[in-house]
Amino acid sequence: MSGQAPLQLVVGLGNPGREYEATRHNIGFWWVEQLARALGAIFHPETRFFGEVARSDTVRLLKPTTFMNRSGQAVAAVARFFRIPPEAILVVHDELDLPPGRARLKFGGGTAGHNGLKDIRAQLGSDRFWRLRLGIGHPGDRNQVANYVLHPPRAEERPLLDQVVTETLACWPLIARGDWSRAQQRIHALAPPTPSLTTTQENRS
Repeated sequence: MSGQAPLQLVVGLGNPGREYEATRHNIGFWWVEQLARALGAIFHPETRFFGEVARSDTVRLLKPTTFMNRSGQAVAAVARFFRIPPEAILVVHDELDLPPGRARLKFGGGTAGHNGLKDIRAQLGSDRFWRLRLGIGHPGDRNQVANYVLHPPRAEERPLLDQVVTETLACWPLIARGDWSRAQQRIHALAPPTPSLTTTQENRS
C-alpha cells in the first residue's frame, strides 16, 4: 500500500493553553501526550519548531503551539529541518464525522474541512501523510461546530474518548514498525460506542 516510508514524526493536533486542555479539539494532544509517557519521552518547547517536541529512540513527537489553524507552520518546520517526507508523518486529530469511540487510520486524501489538516497540507505542499482520525461526534448543525469542538465533551462522552485513545495507542507497535495494514484492521474493528451516542455522521466517513 501507499505511504511505506518509515515513520519519523507523530503530530498531535490541538490548541495550546490551559483553557483548551479538556476540549474535544485537543484529543490529538491527549493521544501524543500518552504516547510520550509510554515511550519515556518528555516534551520540551522548541521555538524554532513552533511547538513542543519530544524524542524517542525511533520517532519525534510534536505538539504545535501555533493554534489549530496554523498547525502546518510547526509540522513543516520540523519536516524541513530533519528532512522528513510527508509519507513518514502521522497526524492525530479530532474527527467530527465519526462518533465518539470510533477511529480510522488513513493515508492521504482530503481534509473534510479540518483547519489543522488544511494548513498542514498547504505548508507541506502534499496530502501524502498518514492521519489517525479520532471520533468526537458532530453537533448536528454545522453552524455550531466551532463552539462544539472548543468545549469539553459531555460526561457520557468522555469515557468513550478516553477509550478510543487507549485502544488506538495499543496499536502503536504496529504503527511504529510500519505495519499499516494490520494497524488499520485493528483500529477499524474497535468495538462500536454505545448506540445512543452513534450519530448519522458516521455514514459520511
